[in-house]
Amino acid sequence: MKNEVFRVAGRYGLEVTLVANSWMRTPDERWISLEVVGDGFDAADDWIVEHVEPLDIVVTADIPLADRCLKAGARVMGTTGRPFTEDNIGSALATRELLEGLRGAGEITGGPAPLLKRDRSLFLQNLDEMIQAIRRERGNGPADR
Repeated sequence: MKNEVFRVAGRYGLEVTLVANSWMRTPDERWISLEVVGDGFDAADDWIVEHVEPLDIVVTADIPLADRCLKAGARVMGTTGRPFTEDNIGSALATRELLEGLRGAGEITGGPAPLLKRDRSLFLQNLDEMIQAIRRERGNGPADR
């Protein structure tokens, strides 16, 4: 979903920060930055939570990270386009714990299903709506450059 984020952020003139445990290639744009953190357990998650500000948008498939970012006042979206909210994060955490238990017992094998074209479409639609809502909340008016 990085390319989708880059495209939407470029259209709206937003800054993007990628956080990773190792260097990765990123587009050569002044508004895209890469923050490389240590290899420690949850180092990237901890960096994100320490630096996220209210109304920032965090895109992650990591449900515990989503919970921490929501508590910090950020807006959070899963990589499938599903927004995480105060209303649904509890059930997402419970489902994650249940599935983790089933995987540990060998009942479930394999990872998540591959992203479909409709997942990308939903992601783009919900990201755009999230940006528009934040801009209205901040009083910035229309989100076009």
